[in-house]
Amino acid sequence: MVRLPGRPDPRAPRSFGHPRAPLGARHPGGAGEGGPPGVLRAKATGRSLAGQVFLLQVVIVLLLVVSAVVAQVLQVRHDSGLEARNRSLSAAGSFANAPGTAAALRTPDPTAILQPSAEAARKATNVDFIVVMNTQGIRYTHPDPDRIGKKFVGTIGPALRGETVVEELTGTIGPLVQVVVPVRDSGGKVVGLVSAGITTAHVGGAADQQLPLLLAAAAAALALATAGTALVSRRLLRQTHGLGPYEMTRMYEHHDAVLHAVREGVLIVGDGGRLLLANDEAHRLLDLPEDAETRSVLDLGLDDETAGLLASGRVATDEVHLVKDRLLAINQRPTDLDGGPPGSVTTLRDSTELRALSGRAEVARERLNMLYDAGVGIGTSLDVSRTAEELAELAVPRFADFVTVDLFDPVLRGEEPKPGTELRRSAFSGVRKDAPLYPLGERIRFVPTSPQARSLATGQSVVEPDLGEAPGWQAQDLERTEQILAYGVHSLITVPLRAGSLVLGVANFWRAEKPQPFDSEDLALAEELVARAAVSIDNARRYTREHSMAVTLQRSLLPRTLPAQDALEIAYRYLPAQSGVGGDWFDVLPLPGARVALVVGDVVGHGLHAAATMGRLRTAVHNFSSLDLPPDELLGLLDELVARLDQDETPEDGAAAVTGATCLYAVYDPASRRCTIARAGHLPPALVLPDGTVEFPDVPAGPPLGLGGLPFETADLELPEDSRLVLYTDGLVEDRERDIDEGLDLLRDALRHAPGASPEETCRIVLDRLPVRPTDDVALIVAETRVLGEDQVATWEVPADPAAVSEIRAKVTRQLADWDLEELTFTTELILSELVTNAIRYGRGPIGVRLLRGRALICEVSDGTTTSPHLRYAASTDEGGRGLFLVAQLSDRWGTRYTPTGKIIWAEQPLP
Repeated sequence: MVRLPGRPDPRAPRSFGHPRAPLGARHPGGAGEGGPPGVLRAKATGRSLAGQVFLLQVVIVLLLVVSAVVAQVLQVRHDSGLEARNRSLSAAGSFANAPGTAAALRTPDPTAILQPSAEAARKATNVDFIVVMNTQGIRYTHPDPDRIGKKFVGTIGPALRGETVVEELTGTIGPLVQVVVPVRDSGGKVVGLVSAGITTAHVGGAADQQLPLLLAAAAAALALATAGTALVSRRLLRQTHGLGPYEMTRMYEHHDAVLHAVREGVLIVGDGGRLLLANDEAHRLLDLPEDAETRSVLDLGLDDETAGLLASGRVATDEVHLVKDRLLAINQRPTDLDGGPPGSVTTLRDSTELRALSGRAEVARERLNMLYDAGVGIGTSLDVSRTAEELAELAVPRFADFVTVDLFDPVLRGEEPKPGTELRRSAFSGVRKDAPLYPLGERIRFVPTSPQARSLATGQSVVEPDLGEAPGWQAQDLERTEQILAYGVHSLITVPLRAGSLVLGVANFWRAEKPQPFDSEDLALAEELVARAAVSIDNARRYTREHSMAVTLQRSLLPRTLPAQDALEIAYRYLPAQSGVGGDWFDVLPLPGARVALVVGDVVGHGLHAAATMGRLRTAVHNFSSLDLPPDELLGLLDELVARLDQDETPEDGAAAVTGATCLYAVYDPASRRCTIARAGHLPPALVLPDGTVEFPDVPAGPPLGLGGLPFETADLELPEDSRLVLYTDGLVEDRERDIDEGLDLLRDALRHAPGASPEETCRIVLDRLPVRPTDDVALIVAETRVLGEDQVATWEVPADPAAVSEIRAKVTRQLADWDLEELTFTTELILSELVTNAIRYGRGPIGVRLLRGRALICEVSDGTTTSPHLRYAASTDEGGRGLFLVAQLSDRWGTRYTPTGKIIWAEQPLP
């Protein structure tokens, strides 16, 4: 509110007199012409405001002049006394401490020695007297010789105790200041006294001479001030139009009453953007400080836009500005349009109610946007946990400060929920991460009185607007709930996640930083959000169940453990696709002669059909590998099988038939270090040599399985010991964002960063460095080669002579003794005798025998024919036909495999 200093509060009740001129009206100037009667009366009687100000200023100036003169006189007197004291003290102290003063006092005639010195010191220091006396106060010196020998007039007691005495008194020479100081001998004993004094008239005489000049200057200042006051009063007379104080007060009261009675804020801003006036309503609307007037509008704490408008002075009509929590309509006009003073007048109108209506509309719009975002942002994946996280992330911070989602454990596994079991915190989102709520992954069992338990039991939402007054919620965990309240969480909405008749869990919305508690409108929005999320979570649950079934089927068709063998150290990884099972598969198959076959393949397509087809192909490879076929021939048989499956099967209900498959088949022989590889449309293997070099061997690329018409080719590689052969499917190196070549380069770089690593470490490094995305299955096999040393292999050539059988038995016996396998000597001799005898009798040269010692003892007999022996049961009257039966009984496994030059019959025995 604008008030003049010393006047009453204008908001207090007033009684107004006769009407005054309109607000801002100007009275014609001129003494006695056309002015109001009050003006003429004020001028005639000298009671105008200008006349009163003139008299008041003259009196004030006169008082200031008199005060200055009096203050000067008092100051001169004070300075005179101080000067007299200092001069006396200096003269007395100097004479008392002079080297010969104490010695002169001990002479028989001190006056003769001290009188001339004292008079010389008095004249030099411009004091009126210096008197030396003994301890009884009898003078030895004095400016008047008649007073020597007489008693000193003054106080000497403190000086005899070693102190200095300063006193003002009126003596024979007038008002004076005298000082008495002790005279000490070399032992510090007081042996005499010295007194010095000076009259104040001698010190302040100069000041008295300056007093006329001071009075003359004061008179001149009074004249100048009176002239200046007259000029000011004359200008004030023109400005006030000769009005007296009563008339001006009445006019101000009228203006003030009108200014503060209006329901609009009024501001007057002067030139330069300085605030001159602001009424009560303006103070309230703009929340101005008490000292706002005379300050720049840019320094009042207003927002930049509003302050800029007020400082600019430009014309504004109903401009809407948001000032703190109020919406103001601002009108502004300049005041110098008709020759008035520079500046502007601004009116403010509160439009907060209109803003409140628009605010409610904005809230409704925001909630509609949130529901729209929920429709497109929740359920983007078929993952239960991720869907719950999307609900939590959507509501923070737009609706709640913290959101938690608790689901039954069976729901996370894709099963139907089982009420009464514990829930698991599946999603958490908040404006901060240090909230003392149950952490993500925590298993929770809610007490029956908690809002969550009531919501699960009734299927209805629960609102707790004030958690501090919710004993049922606090009973859940007294220590944790105290921490939550201390953290600032104050309000909660719990909504059950319902999908049809199933209750999947609960969603909890918490508020901490938002001061408003949850209300019924918030509850309706929360229920709508949760209803949409519940449908998506149930869809994800159903998909999880079906996906888990498909993955279980797929994993059941893949090898669970790797068979024991001596040729390779193997590690593998299999990553199923998240969007659906695929047909990627692999296998490790031990072959006769300590050899091992590695298989990796991929059935085109996804789903249960692809997984089932993969299982059939894996079974077929098992069967074909038992025939010990070369890799190219085995792939040819698989090609025919896939083509036949495509022809024989009719898709049902739009299901796709097998449209092809890829496969890579490799056989490694640890005795010869040779690896034979063939591939049907599959990616080439990677080979990591012992020195860390990474190669992709040139293996002929045959067509995918099922196309038919073209033969498959093989590549023979000789692998050094400790080489690593890497087989993989396309899911490792190819996806929608990169092609095969880029993926192979990434694989090459990953393998280069694993020099000397074990197969297990190599698998980890490859999957860590390649950005594998679970859009397709990934199968990875890393096999490190081993070699059967010369001390593990023994070979002999056998002449086509039955007599050579005994010689071979003897050599084998010696070799078994060298290997510490004497326990197997008898059975090995029987097996070799039968196999060598059959080779000599039914086969043709060259005939060879080889023993391999690894995990088992392998006996091999080779010859140049391709006829295969058959096991049969001999009759009791038959003379032969029991040899292979004995071989089968004495060995764990036996069989025949064909080579380009003939065949090999082999038998395995376990080591003791």
